[in-house]
Amino acid sequence: MKIVLLGYMGSGKSTIGKKLADKIYHKFTDLDTYIENKEDKTIPEIFNEKGEIYFRKAEHKYLQEFLSENDSFVLSLGGGTPCYAGNMDIIINQNGVISFYLQASIPTLKDRLINNSSKRPLLASLSEEKVIEYIAKHLFERSVFYEKATHRITVNSKEIEAIVAEIRILLH
Repeated sequence: MKIVLLGYMGSGKSTIGKKLADKIYHKFTDLDTYIENKEDKTIPEIFNEKGEIYFRKAEHKYLQEFLSENDSFVLSLGGGTPCYAGNMDIIINQNGVISFYLQASIPTLKDRLINNSSKRPLLASLSEEKVIEYIAKHLFERSVFYEKATHRITVNSKEIEAIVAEIRILLH
C-alpha cells in the first residue's frame, strides 16, 4: 500500500503519518527528511545556499525516486510539494498511490503554527493578523492542487487517533 499525506504546514502530516504507519505496519517517511538525507543538508540550508528553484527541482526528483523505489509506505509531503513541477499529477497517476489531503481551517492552522513558531522562522516575526493573511493566501493558491488528492480528511478539533481511524476506514 502506497499512502501519501499532503496539506498545509501544521495540518498534521508527519504526526498522523507516523501514527498511521505504526498502525498498519508500514514504513513512515517524511519527504523533507528524505531530501535532507540525500542532499546532506537541512531544508533551510538548501534554500539559503542554492535557492528555491534548486530545492523544488530536487524535491521533484526525490519524490519520483521515492515513489518508484518503494512498494509499501506512508509518505508525508512538504506543504508546497504538490504545487510544483507537476508533483500532484505524478502522485495521482502513480499506480497504487492513495493520497489524503489533511484539510485544516485557517484558525486551526494559525493556532498550531503560532504555537510552534520557533520551528517556523518564516512565521516567527509575523503578527497574528499577518500569519492569518499568509495562511489564507497560501491556501487559496494551493487548494487547487490539494483538492486533487484521492480523499480529503478534515482535521479540525479531531484527535490524532480519530484521524488515523478515519484514514484506515477509507483504505478498506
